[in-house]
Amino acid sequence: MDTAEQPTPEHTPAVHGYTGNKDAYLRRLKRIEGQVRGIARMVDEDKYCIDILTQVSAVTKALHAVSLGLVEEHIGHCVVGAAAEPDPELRAGAIDAKVKEATEAIGRLIR
Repeated sequence: MDTAEQPTPEHTPAVHGYTGNKDAYLRRLKRIEGQVRGIARMVDEDKYCIDILTQVSAVTKALHAVSLGLVEEHIGHCVVGAAAEPDPELRAGAIDAKVKEATEAIGRLIR
């Protein structure tokens, strides 16, 4: 590989905790997208309110499952990665930052 073909840091794809399960997440999100389109169709067709609310509840539950999976991936990859930092001073700050990110994300999920 010549130098022009080697990825530079700004062009290197990021590896996130969910990267290994990206296809599964995308499949789940496509399914949720279809459910949301179905809800819009139900509204357009003047379906019964409770039936629509039942479908909204199903989508909400599905999104929560995706969210919890992403939180778990974040903790397992990013927080654990920060804990593996060899420099003790950097490690403490990195762990604190990643835990704070996770805590804030969980807070947004439960509001």
